[in-house]
Amino acid sequence: MKIAHLVTVFLPYKSGIGNICYQQVFELAKLGHEVTVFTPDYSQAINDRELTTNNRFQIIYLRPLIKYGNAAWVPNIIKELNNFDLIHIHYPFIGGAEKFIFSKINKPVIIQYHMDLGMPKILSFLVKPYNLLVTNNIFKQAQKILVSSGDYAKNSKQIGSFFNKNKEKFIEIPYGVDLDKFKPENRRKYLLEKLGIKENEKIILFVGGLDKAHYFKGLDVLLEAYKLLFSTYYFLDSKLIIVGKGSEKAKYERMAKKLGIEDNVIFADEVDNQELPDYYNLADVFVLPSINNLESFGIVLIEAMACGKPCLASNLPGVRTVVDDTKTGFLVEPNNVDDLTEKIKNILENEILAKEMGQAGRSKVENKYNQINIIGQIENLYKTLISK
Repeated sequence: MKIAHLVTVFLPYKSGIGNICYQQVFELAKLGHEVTVFTPDYSQAINDRELTTNNRFQIIYLRPLIKYGNAAWVPNIIKELNNFDLIHIHYPFIGGAEKFIFSKINKPVIIQYHMDLGMPKILSFLVKPYNLLVTNNIFKQAQKILVSSGDYAKNSKQIGSFFNKNKEKFIEIPYGVDLDKFKPENRRKYLLEKLGIKENEKIILFVGGLDKAHYFKGLDVLLEAYKLLFSTYYFLDSKLIIVGKGSEKAKYERMAKKLGIEDNVIFADEVDNQELPDYYNLADVFVLPSINNLESFGIVLIEAMACGKPCLASNLPGVRTVVDDTKTGFLVEPNNVDDLTEKIKNILENEILAKEMGQAGRSKVENKYNQINIIGQIENLYKTLISK
């Protein structure tokens, strides 16, 4: 099959949507499909240059006429798609997906709905009319709409109404994880030495973007909780490791210093994908303290669970389908520092509980989030739609 994937952000920028798209196209190409990714060139350093990645799939970076944050107006995107068997749009894609409302493309179109649309406060009044006039019409054009969980779709303020009226169009296919890459291992000595961590120290881990677009990850809440954990419950032999980079990193570093915890907070910056499992395997607990519904799933959760780690995650639609409360970790009230602190403490103080949760998490990932099975479901959907 000849397949086009359209995505608002892709390599080298690290994001959940881009990472999911990469995982899918890489695995589909391994199965022998001819896959091309179309994505805006925000830096305008590539200028519509076609690239190849690992000689498996192609990437075409399109120069936008207008760009704002992770939105880019690329009106020439449609003319690129006539020679494909199927078009897979990763949504939201402001500036790229709108053309599908008026363009007549005689090809199957799949929408993969990743998350609700986030806008700066000054532009938030545009969200409702955009969804009514654009999102709903794009959804009508699609043969199928993929969601990582029905829980997120039905509780979405932006697409919940459309979902409830058109459930037959939606298919729940969660995201997957490479179980051979992410698996339980002992702590790596080289990494302990690199980060200056003692073997007996308790490790709390956070992985996420530190730019403005990822404000919803709730790192400020975690820093406040760690301060409370450190000062009130005296977890002096502990470290909080923060993996990620972005324009807001300096702000979080200043916050850690202001809270008086800078000596115990390690900003590891961006970590190579091959080294990332070693960071998960350092942790005693993994934390994703997201604050709102811009977090729809949490790929980092299934990566941590695959490494046998108990997880704490906010009790939000979609996210709460990944972490089973009291079984594979704990769900916490969003933006509640006290709740987050108490539940981190419960895991760090109870090694037996932490081990049981980690084992349950690994088992759940093997049964539900195996990347090979997930890609197989997507491939079968493609074949079904193309054969109609």
